[in-house]
Amino acid sequence: MENYYKGKNVEEELERDKIPIKDLPANFLWMQVKGGSKMNNLLSHASGIIEDKSSSSVVWTGAGVAIPKAISCAEILKRQFSIEHQVTKLTYKMVEEYWEPKIDGLEKIIVKRQIPVIHILQSIDEIQDVTQLGYQSLKGKKFWQICEISNNKSQQQSFKAKKPFKQKKSQIK
Repeated sequence: MENYYKGKNVEEELERDKIPIKDLPANFLWMQVKGGSKMNNLLSHASGIIEDKSSSSVVWTGAGVAIPKAISCAEILKRQFSIEHQVTKLTYKMVEEYWEPKIDGLEKIIVKRQIPVIHILQSIDEIQDVTQLGYQSLKGKKFWQICEISNNKSQQQSFKAKKPFKQKKSQIK
């Protein structure tokens, strides 16, 4: 590839009406997370919309390197507002990379790749189709709820006390 330089990239655009989740609410907030997006900005915007009751559902979308950030934003918002219903879908989008030759006589190279995309629908209101793949529900449980721990000895694990790390005399200076 030393005889080529990278030209343009052509990416398939994400569109609101092509989100692969069935029965999307009519009025939802669509948060498109990018690699350079600031989580604080994303979360403050989404929180403001939900607090104002302008929308009761949010769709987080992230592609490629933005997927972990989209997941983190969704999890933080879910805990902040105890959102009970969630649907997660994974898809792909096409990207074409064009490589231009540095030397005469070589042909242009086109590399086609698929980049993963995640869509996370979170809804305060109940979702119509709870049988679709990727559906999760809290079923009335609240996050950070303290669970009772059983004192049954069969459920308890025994841990052996570990000896502290000893350094060899040659390692001590």
